[in-house]
Amino acid sequence: MTLIIAEAGVNHNGSEEFAFKLVDAAYAAGADIVKFQTFKASKLVTAGAEQADYQIANTKKTESQLAMLSRLELSYEMHHRLIRYCSKLGIEFLSTAFDSESLDFLVNDLGITRLKIPSGEITNAPLVLEHAQTGCDLIVSTGMASLAEIEDALGVIAFGYTANKNAQPSIEAFREAYFSEEGQRALKSKVTILHCTTEYPAPMTDINLIAMDSIESAFRLPVGYSDHSEGITIPIAAVARGAKIIEKHFTLDKQMEGPDHKASLDPRELSNMVSAIRSVEKALGDGVKGPRPSEVKNKSVARKSLVALKPIKAGEKYSPENLTIKRPGNGASPYLFWELVGKTSPQDHDEGEVILV
Repeated sequence: MTLIIAEAGVNHNGSEEFAFKLVDAAYAAGADIVKFQTFKASKLVTAGAEQADYQIANTKKTESQLAMLSRLELSYEMHHRLIRYCSKLGIEFLSTAFDSESLDFLVNDLGITRLKIPSGEITNAPLVLEHAQTGCDLIVSTGMASLAEIEDALGVIAFGYTANKNAQPSIEAFREAYFSEEGQRALKSKVTILHCTTEYPAPMTDINLIAMDSIESAFRLPVGYSDHSEGITIPIAAVARGAKIIEKHFTLDKQMEGPDHKASLDPRELSNMVSAIRSVEKALGDGVKGPRPSEVKNKSVARKSLVALKPIKAGEKYSPENLTIKRPGNGASPYLFWELVGKTSPQDHDEGEVILV
C-alpha cells in the first residue's frame, strides 16, 4: 500500500494551534504520516540569503530568508506535544531536519526512526552522512538533482550505514561503499527515493513523471513522488506508475500568509487525494490477466456461439450457408466454425438454435 505523507511543513505559520489543526486534518483525510520541518533558522541560512522567487510571489513580501524562516520555527517543546498528540490519534509524526542539531533532537530526543532528506540537502554530504549514521530508514527527495548527484548521495548513505566509526569519509570511500554488496543491501533495505520537481507550484511541463522509471532502473530502489503541482491529478498518476510513497503539501487555508500555502491542498482536497489513491491501489490489482470474479457471469451474455442460421436436419452437413454466429456464448465456440463445416449434423436444429458440441 502506498505510504501517504501529508506535508504540513511550515504551514502552521509558527502557531501551535494551527500545527495541531494540521495534524487533525491529516488524520481525518486518512494520511499515514503528517510531516513538519525542524530547523534553527540561524543554522539554516545566512543573514543575507534571499528568498526564492516563489516565496516572494506567495508571501507578497520581500525580506531575507532568515527573517521569514525565524517566524516559522517550531519549538522543541511544541515538537514533544505534537508527537504525543499524533501517537494518541494513531498517525505517524515525521519531521525533516535541516541542520545537525535538529537531526540529533529528532532521533535522540523524540525517538524518530524514519527520516526524510529534503531535496535542498541532497548535496550536503556531511548532513546526509549524519542521517545515515543514525541507522534510521531514509526517504531521499531528489528535486533539482541529476542521476549522478543521486548516486553520490547514495554513496554517502551506504558509507554511513556500513562503515565503522573510525572510517574516514571521502569521495572514494563513498563510492566503494556504494558499489559494495553490503552497501547495496543496506540501501535496498532502508532507502526510498522520491522524484520531485522543486518549484511551487511545479508546472505540468516540468513534472516528468517518467523520471520515476529512470530512477528505479538506475538504482533498483523503491521510488516515490514528492508533489508540488497544483491539484491532486499528478500524485494519483504517480501511484498508477508505481510510486511507493506520495508526499503532498497541505494547508488549512490557501489564502493564509506564508511561502507554501498557495501550492498546498486544503483539507478537503487532501481527503479526496487519499481516497483517490486508495481507489487506484485497488484498481491496479495483481497484474494477472484473466477473467475477474465480477465479469465471469457476463461471459455467456457478451460472447457468441455458433447458431443455426436456418433449420438444419439430422444428417445434413454444416455449411457457411446454415451456420451463423450470435449471442449468447453458452454454446459451441466460434473457433469451431471451420471444424464443423462439412461435418454431418447429428440432430435437427431449429432456426436460431445454439449449436452444442
